[in-house]
Amino acid sequence: MKQQDYQCAISANITAGEAFEKISQVAKWWSKSFKGKSQKPGDTFSVRFGETFVDFKIGEVIPDKKIVWEVTDCNLHWIENKTEWKNTKIVWEVLPENSKTNISMTHVGLVPGVECYNDCKIGWDGYIQKSLFDFLTENKGLPDKF
Repeated sequence: MKQQDYQCAISANITAGEAFEKISQVAKWWSKSFKGKSQKPGDTFSVRFGETFVDFKIGEVIPDKKIVWEVTDCNLHWIENKTEWKNTKIVWEVLPENSKTNISMTHVGLVPGVECYNDCKIGWDGYIQKSLFDFLTENKGLPDKF
């Protein structure tokens, strides 16, 4: 059986355009230590959590539908393979449905069995299901909390 990439989904009563724009405001829901730009293809950005950093390049954008963040470098300081995320992708898909918008995030390459999977799953769950959701619905995320 093929291992599955990490995936998380939420729904909010906002437009697809609002969801798409807020996902790109990384400092407001993921890490206040954000540098760069994260809106259009070719943009690059970094997030830091103490010794840990992750560098991204925006690889694909389909406005109000899909955005792909490609990991170009990283230092996951707490695990043996500190570059485990390098060459993985984070794929955001936004789909309007009636009066709400469904947001799905898949971390392609983050699969059960890789060293950081359990810790990273807990982090992503918190940042997406709580921080990003709160930012989408109440305009108040919880960066650096999970």
